[in-house]
Amino acid sequence: MYFEEPAAELPPIEQLLAWPWPEWVTAPLNDGVEVFALPPRLIRALADATSVELEELADRWTARLRSADGDEMTDDDLLAVLQAVSRLAASAVTTGGGLYSWSF
Repeated sequence: MYFEEPAAELPPIEQLLAWPWPEWVTAPLNDGVEVFALPPRLIRALADATSVELEELADRWTARLRSADGDEMTDDDLLAVLQAVSRLAASAVTTGGGLYSWSF
């Protein structure tokens, strides 16, 4: 899912619905806080990704965000974000842990 079928376009909705997505650790609360766990397959894919794969993923991510939100999409360096997450994923794989996301 994550690196096997890179494409410029989003996959069909049927394919998106068939993929395992992160599981809720806590459901979204009234104040907007939510926590979910990334699936092991995604953690392993991020941990094993090469620098070229991360660059390609960042390029696709940037292109999709720009097509949806225009040039003012973000000031973040998406490649740096992916590289940092990849390092966290590698640590999670090495220690037998997991990755969780908190959103506010």
